[in-house]
Amino acid sequence: MSATVEHDSIATPLRVAVVIGSTREGRFGPTVADWFVRQAGLRDTLRVDVVDTAQVALPHAFGAATTHASVPEATEKLSRADAFVVVTPEYNHSYPGTLKNLIDSHHTEWQAKPVGFVSYGGISGGLRAVEHLRPVFAELHAVTVRDSVALTNPWGSFDGVSDPDADKAAGILLDQLIWWGEALRTARAVRPYGK
Repeated sequence: MSATVEHDSIATPLRVAVVIGSTREGRFGPTVADWFVRQAGLRDTLRVDVVDTAQVALPHAFGAATTHASVPEATEKLSRADAFVVVTPEYNHSYPGTLKNLIDSHHTEWQAKPVGFVSYGGISGGLRAVEHLRPVFAELHAVTVRDSVALTNPWGSFDGVSDPDADKAAGILLDQLIWWGEALRTARAVRPYGK
């Protein structure tokens, strides 16, 4: 039976949800996310959904109820994902509050799935935001992949179309994400997580 599950799992495209973490006016996140979605599109084994925090009307207080139509759509995309890539800027040596709100408003959607990171910022390239996100996802029983993409001072230098170094880093990230995504999807099919 496990051989059948493994075969079916590999034959089915891996669903990746790309989460855009910034909501500021004039934000650079969509440019970075569009570039990454194109990189992922080069892999015929992937299907990509985008979850943009700027388009998800989450409650401002943790645990507060909301009935906005954008929340179920975002939740559905996160639920059906086999893996995630978080596109985040660095704000004050960390990540945006709106991203934390999206993460905290969901729980089982993240469990036993891999998370990769594409960050951008000043001289650190957003890596401090990524380092703050790793323990958050560990607490949610997600697995963060080691390698990430960090864009240093991308404004004006990164056109969102092609950058050889960034393209190479995205390829490494995707290789790791696919490995973990397929392995964990197979594991969840054999034995649902937490049961």
